[in-house]
Amino acid sequence: MSLRPSSPPASAVLISGGRVFDLDGDVHHPEEKDLLIVADRIAACRKGIAADLAAGKALPELPAGASLERFGAKGRLVVPGFVNSHYHSHDVLLKGCFETIPLELWVLSALPPAFPKRSTAEIRARTLLGAVECLRSGITTVQDLATIYPYDEQHVDAILKAYEDVGIRCVFALQVTDIAGVKSIPFWDEIVPPSMKEGLSGAVEPYAGGIDVLELVKSAMLKRERLHPRITWALGPTSPERCSEALLGGLGDLSRSRDMPIYTHIYESKAMALIARQSHAKDKGSLINYLQRCGILSPKLTLAHSVWMLPAEIRMLADAGTNVVLNPVGNLKTRGGVAPIRPYMEAGVNIALGCDNCSCSDAQNMFQSMKLFASLAAITHPEPGPPTARDALMAATVSGARTTGLAGEIGALKPGMKADLAILDLSDPSFVPLNSVARQLVFTEAGRSVEHVMVDGRFIVRDRRITSIDEAALREEIAELMVQLRRDLQGVLDRNQRMLPYLMEAHRRTWQSDIGLNRYIGTGNG
Repeated sequence: MSLRPSSPPASAVLISGGRVFDLDGDVHHPEEKDLLIVADRIAACRKGIAADLAAGKALPELPAGASLERFGAKGRLVVPGFVNSHYHSHDVLLKGCFETIPLELWVLSALPPAFPKRSTAEIRARTLLGAVECLRSGITTVQDLATIYPYDEQHVDAILKAYEDVGIRCVFALQVTDIAGVKSIPFWDEIVPPSMKEGLSGAVEPYAGGIDVLELVKSAMLKRERLHPRITWALGPTSPERCSEALLGGLGDLSRSRDMPIYTHIYESKAMALIARQSHAKDKGSLINYLQRCGILSPKLTLAHSVWMLPAEIRMLADAGTNVVLNPVGNLKTRGGVAPIRPYMEAGVNIALGCDNCSCSDAQNMFQSMKLFASLAAITHPEPGPPTARDALMAATVSGARTTGLAGEIGALKPGMKADLAILDLSDPSFVPLNSVARQLVFTEAGRSVEHVMVDGRFIVRDRRITSIDEAALREEIAELMVQLRRDLQGVLDRNQRMLPYLMEAHRRTWQSDIGLNRYIGTGNG
């Protein structure tokens, strides 16, 4: 598949007359302003820039002799590009393959350890497709916690090259573990017959051949960290109960020495909380205590999902400055429960939003995540109160940027920050009549009005079309790749069907276990 040729960006772009969304301003009726972008950054954001240029006035922010592209945005809304703070590129091609099923059954059906090794062509195509979907819904930065299993250097390069070619910003982490999945799910080892245990796996498995995971991560990062200007590196232990103290401690040391964020999953399902109670007596059944003991509970750590968190653990997160990234769409589809949204807010925990896997959410659409985030607190808190629409937009932009280590660089439209933005059509029915930009972004818009998207000062989406790659060629290539993937998927599903009675018995025992809290609104008994 060849890349679509694209001309280099103008040295400066003037976006004039649009309503520029600013969380520090009037979020309901943003002012019309002009944005001057020089190279990859916002040079100025104020009223009157276009008028000054028309009057022949010199602009101190515009370098002498710079070429200037003019973009009229009258009748449009200019918003900061969204930050998808939790995402996995490894199952993009499995969207729409599953109904709502419990998390542990979904893991066995959708994630790389369950499948034969994939081709490098498939790795590249799925990465491009996921990025295209993100971009076309206004997401300009994605945190990809990618599973490459079995490990292959060419697959790492294929992912990074795909992100560079399509033009999205990425915070990339290899998802790693050193404890087998069968040991980390309650009752699997006890219930599933030995003859079937080869079919049990987690989101990622330990690499064969005694590979030193920590050294592998270091090597992969050091060889590539400066190759791609829009790609930064993070660390990705899959989840605390599946990582040894040595691995977590080593990743913590690497984070501190290289100033790198860490992303991990925690308490995504009741099973993850139950295994903590069963196997972490030293930490009083708490994975937060375990993370603290390993030395990584800090502002550099972001915990994905965080559904089954105890009140005392929430206070620990707030005290440590640790972030959470909520993924409400995927949590509902995998029947994981609803995170304690308002308690996190009341404690002062930084909350970001993610869209998670394409096979469990199944869309890379921040509008869906914002709407659920702003709505689901009603399950436990019927009285009026947060989160508001503004809170949801904060989580999708500024708070997400904070998790990535790029705070002050992305997430807002301020002079000096990166020119990552989306331009929305205010004539779309979602915004007619225009009563509140913030509320209509969160509660009525679904992505349909996104017309143009810019990353690093370059339009990557223009008139709803990707400018950096040939989408038609990508679709054709994926159609060819799906022949083998569907065949492999059927083999996975057939194997899981044979194990299903045992898996459901383990799930029922987990459901019946008392762990001291509940994240459902009922018991399943009516």
